[in-house]
Amino acid sequence: MFSFSFKNRIAFNYIVSGSVFIAIVFLFIFHIVKYSVNDHINEEVKEELTKHLDDVSTDENDTFFIQVDQWRAREHNSINVNPVFVEFYDINKKIIDKSPNLKNADLKLFDTSQNDIFVNSELNKIPIRQIQTPIINNNKVVGFLVVAMSMEDFEIVLILKNILLITFPLILILLFLIARFFAGRSIKPVQTIIETSSQITKDNLKTRIPLPQNKDELYVLSENINNLLNRIENAVDREKQFTSDASHELRTPLAVMKGTMEVLIRKPRNQQEYEEKIQFCISEVDRLNHMVDQLLLLARFENQKQNVKQESIYLNALILDNLTRFSDKIESKKLKIKADFSDDYYIQSDNYLVSIIFSNLISNAIKYSHDNGKIVLQLEKTPTEIIFTVSDNGVGISEQDLNKIFNSFYRSDVSNHPEIKGTGIGLSIVKRLCDLLNVGIMVNSKLNEGTSFILKFN
Repeated sequence: MFSFSFKNRIAFNYIVSGSVFIAIVFLFIFHIVKYSVNDHINEEVKEELTKHLDDVSTDENDTFFIQVDQWRAREHNSINVNPVFVEFYDINKKIIDKSPNLKNADLKLFDTSQNDIFVNSELNKIPIRQIQTPIINNNKVVGFLVVAMSMEDFEIVLILKNILLITFPLILILLFLIARFFAGRSIKPVQTIIETSSQITKDNLKTRIPLPQNKDELYVLSENINNLLNRIENAVDREKQFTSDASHELRTPLAVMKGTMEVLIRKPRNQQEYEEKIQFCISEVDRLNHMVDQLLLLARFENQKQNVKQESIYLNALILDNLTRFSDKIESKKLKIKADFSDDYYIQSDNYLVSIIFSNLISNAIKYSHDNGKIVLQLEKTPTEIIFTVSDNGVGISEQDLNKIFNSFYRSDVSNHPEIKGTGIGLSIVKRLCDLLNVGIMVNSKLNEGTSFILKFN
């Protein structure tokens, strides 16, 4: 198998299709010319045959007479200009007379089955077209008339055939070169894509493919590749940021536990001190486990799209279940919970994923509420959607931090509230799940006044 470049394959395919078309055109021209020349020769031979039949007369003894004067008046002596050859035979196929231009040669008389049929023959090795017809008297054949004409006119057909056979491959070669030239220009953007793609590595994702001037398929291809590179670059940047933040967040509790253990073994301690330090390390391990669980959960959602279930969810019960789960924390902070459900609310979505969203939002509302604070959980329905709102009157979020709260590991105003523990992953998980389930999410907040998260289910 020959290995053709893409440019040569385009040119070759063009030539294959073009050669079929050109061959059909050439054959059509050849047969039209051949038919026209043949028809012209046949008409002339037939016309001469008719004229010479008029020169023949017969008597009652079946003897036919030839009007020689009229015959010779037609200048049959000229052999150089479109010669016509005539020959008469009797019933016994013996020559009675012939045109002077035949001289010592004779036309061939064929079997009677060839009567009135044009036949190609030779006269002194010169191609001729002849026809023979019976001479009839009283419904009886008394002789034969043979008329022939040189086929010099037919030489134009042979010349045309040779010309077409010679020009056909020359035309194909010329068309191949032209097609190859234009194919090269047409796929030039492909070469640009190849050269640019070879420059793109994991450390160099900034390069983009120049868009062609013509907005054709190659323009769309280049644009799609650039969009793909944008998504890959964003994903790599998120991964780098996530890895950096995760390593920092995981390293911090490990460093704290190591420091605590080192302090603990420097000198003997009483039992109470050992218990306090060990209890502190246990709490850090629990926090580390919780962070790892959230990181694994966040990683799962990257390819979760195909696994989303569609089931009927009773939102009222789902909210109450999450409140029951956090009942100890609610009681410890003496929070007042107001669940405002005026009706039963159902949606079609993934129950497990929606439960994670509710759990994170309610947990945050409890975590960032002041003692003796108030949390309002509200469900309402519009003609097109169901709206769930979680509101608290806690510490709130500053305006400059609102657009960052869904970033992984980001925690607002940590220095002013060191008593509030967290990993900064919960809201990132909420945002990922809302995007996954096509749930709209909004946040309204004022610092030291409270925060409201609004979910819109279609």
